[in-house]
Amino acid sequence: MKKSIAIIGAGSMGTAISILLSKNGNSVRMWTPFKEEADMINTAREHIHRLPGVIVPEGVICTDDLEKALDGAELAVLAVPSQTIRQNSRNISKYIKKNMIVVSCSKGIEEGTRMLLTDIIRQEIPQALPVALSGPSHAEEIARDIPTTVVAASENREAAELVQNIFMSPKFRVYTNSDVKGVELGGALKNVIALCAGISDGLGFGDNTKAALMTRGITEITRLGTAMGARPQTFGGLTGIGDLIVTCTSMHSRNRRAGILIGQGKSVKEALEEVKMVVEGVATAKPAYELGQEYNVDMPITREANEVLFNGKNPKQAVVDLMMREKKDEIEELI
Repeated sequence: MKKSIAIIGAGSMGTAISILLSKNGNSVRMWTPFKEEADMINTAREHIHRLPGVIVPEGVICTDDLEKALDGAELAVLAVPSQTIRQNSRNISKYIKKNMIVVSCSKGIEEGTRMLLTDIIRQEIPQALPVALSGPSHAEEIARDIPTTVVAASENREAAELVQNIFMSPKFRVYTNSDVKGVELGGALKNVIALCAGISDGLGFGDNTKAALMTRGITEITRLGTAMGARPQTFGGLTGIGDLIVTCTSMHSRNRRAGILIGQGKSVKEALEEVKMVVEGVATAKPAYELGQEYNVDMPITREANEVLFNGKNPKQAVVDLMMREKKDEIEELI
């Protein structure tokens, strides 16, 4: 089942997905707004800044011409920062045919509207069939053929199964799931917890602390997700606990790296400048906490993350305040 595929975004994930889909025999065109980035990939056959040492197959063509990238495409993939999903969806809408699949590889919640990304795609490209591709999937490992397993989520089973068939390879396993809300919330909210896990590392705390953050974090994520109508089982899967584990523990994780710097005493601005890439947990923290308030869900870790990120609270004091909350029964707290 070989397809003509347009990848919107030529960062680490866009490039990694382009490599994967090209190796699967598809015709791949990748778009970037930066001509110098397109020229670099086409000439060096490598994204020198994002994935150094990884060869981009000759079959992948990179262009800064959006119309050229989407001309004749049978499927489009959005691999862009979550806060640009709306503008990028709007930009490509006129090139998307009726019932064409648009895959979102991004993870986040839109600031202001608190909308999930496939809902934004549906709003901006009403003729499209959105599919969320999510799970523990660092681009650095996808690009290097390290075995990776993800989930294609859509309310349209045929669309999810088509994405499963196109992306599946001996090094990239794809499951399907109809719980789009749960898949997207797990992928978005784990970035906030991973940021906190990084802060914990930066403060010099140990494995006990990180284990507690991850365990209580997935409880927090599940609590909000089920209140919003997601299935609780989803959060025990790849896009819940799976993605949380990899993002909290890997140095590939931008969220963890930024958190480490904040824990070491750097400001949020300084941390973001040093990481030099989009840190989705920072953008997601505020809308995540607002959703918790909207649905009357207690999210203490997310609350303290907001205090540290946006109100200048000392991270050490945030940990004390989390530890000294009202005493509770654990089983009751899991609900």
